[in-house]
Amino acid sequence: MAQSIARSIQPAPDLSRAAVLVLAIAQVAAAAMQAVGLGTPIGEQSDAVRTLITPAGWAFSIWGALYTGSFVFAIYQALPSQRDNAYVSGLRWPAALAFLGNTLWALYVQLVDLSAISVAIIFLSLGSLLAALKHMTSWSGPLSAGDRWCVRLPLSALAAWLTAATIVNIAASLRFHGIEADASAAPVIAAGVLALGGAIAGTALARSRGNLPFALVFLWALAAIYAAGGQLSSWVAFATIFAALETLVGTMVGQWLERSRRARKGN
Repeated sequence: MAQSIARSIQPAPDLSRAAVLVLAIAQVAAAAMQAVGLGTPIGEQSDAVRTLITPAGWAFSIWGALYTGSFVFAIYQALPSQRDNAYVSGLRWPAALAFLGNTLWALYVQLVDLSAISVAIIFLSLGSLLAALKHMTSWSGPLSAGDRWCVRLPLSALAAWLTAATIVNIAASLRFHGIEADASAAPVIAAGVLALGGAIAGTALARSRGNLPFALVFLWALAAIYAAGGQLSSWVAFATIFAALETLVGTMVGQWLERSRRARKGN
């Protein structure tokens, strides 16, 4: 009990531990391939198919923190002391698949573009991280400080960003394939997409006990959308605010449900 971490009976396979480490490095290397003269920078590809819900450029600086968090998780889960940590063990393959998806996405976007295939790839990453989020939410055992800071925080933040990025990628790919609404309908459609994205995030937050890292990162993405498309369209501006309210409500509901669960458990 002094170790404060539930342990599984069977040790985690070395393959999963190695896969997380290798793919955490690969996703960063793939994103920087234009540094050696290969492909087109992701930012340029994004600008070429910019829509009303494409975030302002400064928002993408968050990738520095997300990559750092990925490295922290990769190193932490590989430590000998975490080999039999059941909480971490259930997250190794979902995280590895998410890092693989990020690697493939970065390679494809720089070599091709933001097309329907890039959407399919980002769904792989998002689906894997949502599976990780479900595992973290359903975990009923105790967590160490390391589990909270080195596992829950970085994976939750990455899940939130990819939730927003998936929505943006879908809109960009539609424009890439020439599927665009006329000028008068585009802001309305963009507003509807934002409201839907906010509903998805709010639902995820309600179900994940009001996961604060997820909420903060998703709000960061919304702020960047407001700073860009929100300045061009009142529809997008109001929809961004509405999505932020959905996010906050989902967070409060999730935290209230968690407090109620703990109170019932205490009784």
